Amino acid sequence: MEKEVLLRTEDVVMQFGGVVAVDTLNIEIYKGEIVALIGPNGAGKTTAFNVITGVYQPTKGCVNLDNEKITGLSPDKITKRGMARTFQNIRLFKDLTVLENVLIAKHLHLKSNAFSAILGFVPSAQQEEKRIREESFALLKRLGLETFSDDIASSLPYGLQRRLEIARALATDPKILLLDEPAAGMNPQETIELTDFIAEIKDEYNLTIFMIEHHMDLVMRISDRIYVLDFGKTIAQGTPDEIQNNKRVIEAYLGVDIDA
Repeated sequence: MEKEVLLRTEDVVMQFGGVVAVDTLNIEIYKGEIVALIGPNGAGKTTAFNVITGVYQPTKGCVNLDNEKITGLSPDKITKRGMARTFQNIRLFKDLTVLENVLIAKHLHLKSNAFSAILGFVPSAQQEEKRIREESFALLKRLGLETFSDDIASSLPYGLQRRLEIARALATDPKILLLDEPAAGMNPQETIELTDFIAEIKDEYNLTIFMIEHHMDLVMRISDRIYVLDFGKTIAQGTPDEIQNNKRVIEAYLGVDIDA
């Protein structure tokens, strides 16, 4: 059976003045995959994510999600199309509770308005509010966060804040989840737990996952395929085994000629 492409970038270029941060990026991600984007610091990985999620509009090229062009759409409209994202630096509503953080994300798909509710076309605002509160709490329970539902988000330990950010992304009911360095700042045990967690939510929520990550143990353990950027250019792509044995990738990371 032919694989279905969920996310595709076509000759994407992102230029800031005279600096080309992303140079002719062509990526295909199939439904149900876990794909990693790796590379040295400054390789253009987060810029690529920002273009894909609508934070930046590309200088050239386009991005397609589920066979629809999303280039030019705002981040919120792209989220409604089925793409959710976390950030390298956690971006929670730190003064709100854990439950409130998830509720805000759930409101993205709120269907009711006063006129349509009166006519009976959609549930009333009260009914929908009850539904999304129940769904939000169920999501927290599934992710092991229900006991913290009334806690202020900033009071959680770092690892749980990261898990909450992923929960908030899942609350938007995404087709594809983009994770920007999810293991950043975690200790080895937390990284192992996160690796298992990502694999679990991928299967349970029927997700496609695209991630940037520097922890190579995590990347090699759960990725189906890997793309490697260096100075904005794709220098390699393939399976974890292929990438680990690619001389050009090794040189890019070590900054030396491995034959020297």
